[in-house]
Amino acid sequence: MQERSRSAKRIAVIPGDGVGKEVIPEAVKVLKAAATAGGREVALTEFDWGADRFLRDGTTLPSDAPEMFQRDFDAILLGAMGDRRVPANQHAADILLGLRFKLDLYVNERPCVLFDPRLTPLKGRSEKDVHFCIIRENTEGLYAGMGGFFKKGTADEIATQEDINTRKGVERILRYAFNFARRRGYRRVCMSDKSNALTYGHDLWQRVFAEVRREFADIEASHMYIDNLLMQMVLDPAQFQVIVTGNLFGDIASDLGAGLIGGLGLAPSGNIHPGKVSLFEPVHGSAPDIAGKNLANPMGAILAAGMMCAYLGWSGEAQAIEDGVRAAIRDGKTTADIGGSLGTRQVGDWLAARFASA
Repeated sequence: MQERSRSAKRIAVIPGDGVGKEVIPEAVKVLKAAATAGGREVALTEFDWGADRFLRDGTTLPSDAPEMFQRDFDAILLGAMGDRRVPANQHAADILLGLRFKLDLYVNERPCVLFDPRLTPLKGRSEKDVHFCIIRENTEGLYAGMGGFFKKGTADEIATQEDINTRKGVERILRYAFNFARRRGYRRVCMSDKSNALTYGHDLWQRVFAEVRREFADIEASHMYIDNLLMQMVLDPAQFQVIVTGNLFGDIASDLGAGLIGGLGLAPSGNIHPGKVSLFEPVHGSAPDIAGKNLANPMGAILAAGMMCAYLGWSGEAQAIEDGVRAAIRDGKTTADIGGSLGTRQVGDWLAARFASA
């Protein structure tokens, strides 16, 4: 975590595409209100990287952007990437994956917190039953882009995709998960893989996990194969506090976790390199079918801004943002996807006004 400072925190803002352009202004609105209420200062710089800019002049992620972010900013707030006008969404891959890899944001932190039992599809579950965090390795695995085609487009085509696992990458994400649990006062860490089928790469996970867990005798460490983990998340989510897994499995499990708390509209995430500039974003995509209609749920983006506050050392502001979202859900001040009648902007207005009246 970065050192607490009284100086203004410098935040890069990338709204991106689709509903990102709607939810990020609301997150910024609430962030400013929380900062003002807490006597903090934020300095915001917006970047127009996205499909519109790419289609206009071909810009994706400028070559000097990673160095600029490391030099000039404390954190990045990103909306969503993806646009049907761009073949294969190349701009989205260049920007989002480019930032993850070039800034070495090896931790993807995805909290799964149920704010109201009315929102979960699980029968008879309370807020205490669904309250865990998925720690996903963010720079390796099947997302490393290793592989290729042979005889592409023919009846004999072969496609390969390689699952990359390094000792360094596996060890640092496992160690982060255990330290995260210790910082939060959690007592359980579950590592998930598919080592009974992926007998090389995930054997590495097994061996490193066995070594690292010995350093954390105060933490109860367990293992589940990914198929069993997903089933157990539905059957008994209360057994989990911290789940740590690889890139692809973490991506899948965290979307299931979002389903348990009310949907992707409530799901924030952090792409983190401890002590360095890190990126925070809602989990949902650009949702082109509802873009521009004032329908998108901004709470995932607002909670991502709260995660960013916590990372920057503003724990009071982070808690206040989370408390505000919980109050909005309780009072029905939400978008239609979780039972309310407000629009995107109105949810942001309500939460920002709550700080002003505090």
